[in-house]
Amino acid sequence: MIGYFGPAGTFTHQALRTVSGEEAVPYSTVAAVLDAVRAGEVEAGLVPIENSVEGGVTATLDNLALGGDPLVIVREVLLPVSFVLAVRPGYELADVQRILTHPHAYAQTRDWVRMHVPHATVTEGGSTAAAAAEVADPASKYDGTICARVAADLYELDCAATDIADNPDAVTRFVLVRRPGDIPAPTGADKTTLVAYMHADHSGALLEILEQFAMRGVNLTRIESRPTKKAFGEYCFSIDAEGHVGEPRMRGTLKGLHRICREVTFLGSYPRADQVRPKIARGFTADEYEAAEVWMDSLLGRSASERR
Repeated sequence: MIGYFGPAGTFTHQALRTVSGEEAVPYSTVAAVLDAVRAGEVEAGLVPIENSVEGGVTATLDNLALGGDPLVIVREVLLPVSFVLAVRPGYELADVQRILTHPHAYAQTRDWVRMHVPHATVTEGGSTAAAAAEVADPASKYDGTICARVAADLYELDCAATDIADNPDAVTRFVLVRRPGDIPAPTGADKTTLVAYMHADHSGALLEILEQFAMRGVNLTRIESRPTKKAFGEYCFSIDAEGHVGEPRMRGTLKGLHRICREVTFLGSYPRADQVRPKIARGFTADEYEAAEVWMDSLLGRSASERR
């Protein structure tokens, strides 16, 4: 059974449909989803982690880094963000006077609203799904909502307008999280997620961390600083990098980080949703790492079996 950041009708629910058709349990917060996974109430949890417009989802980043027992990411889902303006049956676009939606949804459709329904007032509230449920009530003072199509379908609303996002290329990234266990096998198109904690804040501290990736030809796809919540001005770094912990260059990177950091939290190696393979520079392939090990063994006069 999978838990997800609900309620039903949210973008997370829509992303869940691409992951599994099995029974799923909605939770009201990201923290509740991840705590349910930690407690064994569900086998896995699906939560948003990043949006191409709004950036990282801090509730997910902070809970994975600081929320309790370790969890690992085993899969990611990329979902294009496509909003609709949903209305009660019988309403047209010109009839919409009061819109209810989530703040993030409004942030990504503000220009469209200004151009197409300038007469409407917008109220920011809970989830887009909850807004759709409210608009579906004939007694509601709201006659429209900006939400995902799945919410409009769930509450039997009509779509007065579709594809209304200001940025048509907006994408939200979701991750499927489990308790630690077997790591998904390398595919050649993978990501590794981790959190690195500095020993102390000093000049060049971030550079020391970044050098561990650069010197091994590992490209970063995301890096964000987050407060550790222990002392003012104390930060950790949440990082996504191209590659799998099963690859020599990523193993070397993690070992290097472990040497120079106060702590490193490994949050998983898993297939990339877009299946993009990294461009590995000369000198950093698995074969070249192996050739270097064989050469070193020859210098030390030992066999490959002795190394293993």
